[in-house]
Amino acid sequence: MIHHERSLTIDAAPDAVWAVLSRYMHIDEFAPEIASVDALTNGEVGIGSKRRNHFANGTSLVEEVTKWQPGTGYPVELSDMAAMPLKKASSEIRISPTGGRSKVTWTFDYRVKYGPLGWLLGQSLMKMMMGKIIDANLQGLSDKARAG
Repeated sequence: MIHHERSLTIDAAPDAVWAVLSRYMHIDEFAPEIASVDALTNGEVGIGSKRRNHFANGTSLVEEVTKWQPGTGYPVELSDMAAMPLKKASSEIRISPTGGRSKVTWTFDYRVKYGPLGWLLGQSLMKMMMGKIIDANLQGLSDKARAG
């Protein structure tokens, strides 16, 4: 698996950041590339909660929570990602308190299709693309958390 990680220190308390992240079915409120979200499960958000993220470019994918850590974050497994050249992918968002502010770390782990050529694609173009997306998501999260 290829591992990609980005972090941003947000000028907001961890509970303010968690207030945004815990609205799991509303990632489209701060992630600029996500146009809309379909909730695929009902009830309280936690382990097993699923959403379909619809992207601005017309594609979509499904994310399922694999561990719910209130106030700290959560990992998700990605599926139904036919538009992406990926065999497997997961992501995690973690919040760490740092002097009244919050360090948010967003990881993305993935295995690319197409053997060695896919691995090269994953290490170059995919990493660059995912870095830009994660950076934009972190900035959107920061803006939303600071706005309250």
